[in-house]
Amino acid sequence: MEKAVAAALRKLPSVDELMRYATLVQAKERFGRTAVVATVRKVLAEARKSGNFFSNDDFAGRVVARLEGDARPNLRPVFNLTGTVLHTNLGRAIVAEAAIEAAMVAMRNAVALEFDLGGGRRGERDELVRDLLCELTGAEDATVVNNNAAAVLLVLNTLSRGREAIVSRGELIEIGGAFRMPEIMSRAGAKLAEIGTTNRTHKKDYVGALGPKTGLILKVHTSNYRIQGFTKEVHARELAALAREHKVPLVNDLGSGTLVDLSRFGIAHEPTVAEAVAEGADLVTFSGDKLLGGPQAGFIVGRRALIEKLNKNPMKRALRVDKIRLAAIEATLRLYRDPDRLAQNLPTYRLLARPSKEMLDVSRRVLPALQAKLGEAWEVKTAPCTSQVGSGALPVEALASLGISIVPTRARANGRLLNIASAALRDLPVPVIGRIENGALVLDLRCLVDVDAFIANLATLAPPESSDGLA
Repeated sequence: MEKAVAAALRKLPSVDELMRYATLVQAKERFGRTAVVATVRKVLAEARKSGNFFSNDDFAGRVVARLEGDARPNLRPVFNLTGTVLHTNLGRAIVAEAAIEAAMVAMRNAVALEFDLGGGRRGERDELVRDLLCELTGAEDATVVNNNAAAVLLVLNTLSRGREAIVSRGELIEIGGAFRMPEIMSRAGAKLAEIGTTNRTHKKDYVGALGPKTGLILKVHTSNYRIQGFTKEVHARELAALAREHKVPLVNDLGSGTLVDLSRFGIAHEPTVAEAVAEGADLVTFSGDKLLGGPQAGFIVGRRALIEKLNKNPMKRALRVDKIRLAAIEATLRLYRDPDRLAQNLPTYRLLARPSKEMLDVSRRVLPALQAKLGEAWEVKTAPCTSQVGSGALPVEALASLGISIVPTRARANGRLLNIASAALRDLPVPVIGRIENGALVLDLRCLVDVDAFIANLATLAPPESSDGLA
């Protein structure tokens, strides 16, 4: 036995021999000699260790397959058929074409990022979007950082470091990634002054907490949850008057943030940034990649004197955004100057307001293609479902949608089989991400735009198999 293994090992091709194969000669042109040689050595080493030997053609094929796998980007496009439009794990907002084009220009060229073209001297990068933000929100001044968590951190560190930040217990939020407001306050150097109860906070609670150690009053919009029933909160306008009386700033963290009234798209009204400014908040913080529909960013708008303080904080430089995102942000904000065509130009609102007829047309094309690939062992049908906004925005808002329901026609262990089918769709060249609910694998069609690409992507889908004989 040992002699047979030794003889087989002697028959393994050498690295030089394999490198002369036409397949790998072509691979050198694609991937470079260094990468091909390294992969050949890995494949040969694995063969020696496992005792599984192949023909030279098979070796070359395995090397190319390994190279192609290694060359595939880790950040891959997917079909988001989860029904969550702004899915945090899938990159949140799909930005507008105008933003993509602007980002490409910024990547390909030297740009006037921090250069005053009129005066020929150093400029400020915030000036690229400041006027647009002020125009769209009614604020005196504005600045931008890399996300809304950074915006809150910068505000707290600048205005309340070593001092108390008053916040209602019912607004001590936690968002994705275990980001908790009390912890961000601690990191910012602010001291939490927690008032009220989970469901009820009164004006007298704020009055009782105000004092010489107060740095600011923080109002947090609970965008990712709702407390209903026996509740009480102090309105922002009333808090603004109280803050002015005691000469402390009121900061309103809107979280998702929106620049337009969402009711125009048939969605429940969400407080807009302009409304928060008009209600008297000294500073308003909000995100760029959620309801605003742009790239990841955190905006701070409000009183000029406070914005100037924020910009002088050394932390601001660590949180700033680069030229690529600034270009995309500017292009996105410009779309809001034409609110009547916002749903046409901004993917977030186009998807949130997508007509049911459009999704029905998509289902009529997708359903037969899926049924043909999955085979008779799987029942594929159109079914009503509900989508959600996602990313902590409008958590109780359900959007009537349409999906494709996939269930096994004759099998036990239904849940396990659905997981197998779900994995098969995720293993496609462009992974398809759906959701399992109520005994079915559901592909929500709200976010499926390129139907031709989706159907072409199904070419390599094999009917999911199981030990129950389902195929």
